[in-house]
Amino acid sequence: MAMLLGKKVGMTQIYDESGQMTPVTVLLAGPCTILQVKTTQTDGYCAVQLGFEDVKPSRVKKPEEGHAKKSGTTVKRFVREWRFPQLPEETYKPGSQLDVKIFSGVQYVDVSGVSKGKGFAGVMKRHGFGGMPASHGTERKHRTSGSLSGHGSDRGHGGNLKKGKRMAGHMGMDRVTSRNHKLIWIDEANNLLAVKGAVPGPAGGYVEIRTAKTKK
Repeated sequence: MAMLLGKKVGMTQIYDESGQMTPVTVLLAGPCTILQVKTTQTDGYCAVQLGFEDVKPSRVKKPEEGHAKKSGTTVKRFVREWRFPQLPEETYKPGSQLDVKIFSGVQYVDVSGVSKGKGFAGVMKRHGFGGMPASHGTERKHRTSGSLSGHGSDRGHGGNLKKGKRMAGHMGMDRVTSRNHKLIWIDEANNLLAVKGAVPGPAGGYVEIRTAKTKK
């Protein structure tokens, strides 16, 4: 499975020979440095730890600096780890780099990121509620959720608020995985990938890119 860390550059559109327009997201993918290779003998499981983008020397913490020195590299800002059922040690070496070339031959990818934060949102924006009627008689209650709890909604468990009730609250800033994006093109010179459609997060947000799991 190919995997890389990167950053969302933004969206654009491309046209094919027939004039068909395709919306694409451009991703700056790598180069990523392998910070650590974990094996069943040393850590109890197999995994590869990648780092992307250097940290300013003034912001480096001593534990992070010591961890990076073991692989002969510098402290990275964005670090993630992928587990594998079985990892051949000769494939990944600490300190070596991975770039967009590992996606050559890959047709579809999954992209994970942190969605845009929307702040405190009501039920109509957060959950798609229809709101109250806009006719005569409704006063300052047009966008409210309505009744929150009652004895009739869950008889035998009291009139308390039920767990999982959809209400107003914090919206966004969640880890989201967008699956099965078609890989349109790879720019090896500039470490860029173009994938069809939109991916989670704002422009400049960090993302994880890997070979699609469910696309056959």
